[in-house]
Amino acid sequence: MQLPTDFSYLYGQPAGTALIRTEAEDFQVFEQLPFEPDGEGEHYLVYIRKIGENTDWVARKLARFCHTTPREVGYAGKKDRHAVTEQWFSVKVPIKREVDWTLFNSKTIQVLKAVRHGRKLRLGALKGNRFKLRLREVSQPDELVARLEQIRNGVPNYFGEQRFGNDWNNLHSGLALLSGELKERQRHKKGLYISAVRSWLFNRLLSQRIEQGLWQTLLPGDALMLEGSRSCFAADAEQDMAQLLQRLEQRDLHLTGALWGRGEPMAQLDARQWERDQLAPWSELLGGLEQLGLNQERRALRLLPAALAAHAESERQWWLEFELPAGAFATSVLRELCQVTAPVRGNDA
Repeated sequence: MQLPTDFSYLYGQPAGTALIRTEAEDFQVFEQLPFEPDGEGEHYLVYIRKIGENTDWVARKLARFCHTTPREVGYAGKKDRHAVTEQWFSVKVPIKREVDWTLFNSKTIQVLKAVRHGRKLRLGALKGNRFKLRLREVSQPDELVARLEQIRNGVPNYFGEQRFGNDWNNLHSGLALLSGELKERQRHKKGLYISAVRSWLFNRLLSQRIEQGLWQTLLPGDALMLEGSRSCFAADAEQDMAQLLQRLEQRDLHLTGALWGRGEPMAQLDARQWERDQLAPWSELLGGLEQLGLNQERRALRLLPAALAAHAESERQWWLEFELPAGAFATSVLRELCQVTAPVRGNDA
């Protein structure tokens, strides 16, 4: 099965180009938790700065250092390897045991903070991330500046290339898994593959919405998400559509797209029919996701980069900074700014 992967640009495909990730320091990520460590408990929350290191590798190293098993180590999300990243880990350590965290430091790992906490850190327990990115060899600085102003109003909230794997391998494996051509016993890999299929379907809906001029058009029955929340509701015929459209324009509300699964979609009326029409060619994929037991969910179509700032080190070298909520991809912001390329490296999985 061949799936189209040329997703629509909101502001048209950029003409300018740039290099990214030439060095690890060119891509910096700073994790933001939605809570403060409580200062007591059988877990340590450890804030670690790492350079060019894989999240899972650091987690295993942390387990060995604390004389425990990897299952007693937690983190909120995986971070890019070819980057400088600061993220939180949790590790279960008996309350009476003190840890000298300076002994865990190395050339590529530094413990910045360690605080006792009552619970293990779970995947997804994340407010968001702050990014600081260096763009090298920027070919059209004037276009970059103009597009920076455009993206303050939002960019398509696409799942990024990391979700699909090198050369779309995760997506291809997901298709093979759903068709029965591939058997995967490892739960982690199976989850990656299925997630890639589900994410592609969402990207397809979002791309079609842009292509058909419906990016910020409110259809009767559209499922709307409150800004800064995952709370959703459907716009029914009895609601004041003009008021909802105003809130949409003010960025208090966001249109959403389906993350497919079993159950009735939240979208109603015209919006539900539109989504079904767009996904009709891939009904087998929809059925496969439903049979796996995944439930219907929604994801905002619009992504608003917060605290967006940029400055030039030189005419062709720029620093870009912004904050994104959990589950959003920096590559979705970058693709609307310029066509970026990175050095070819091996698979980091």
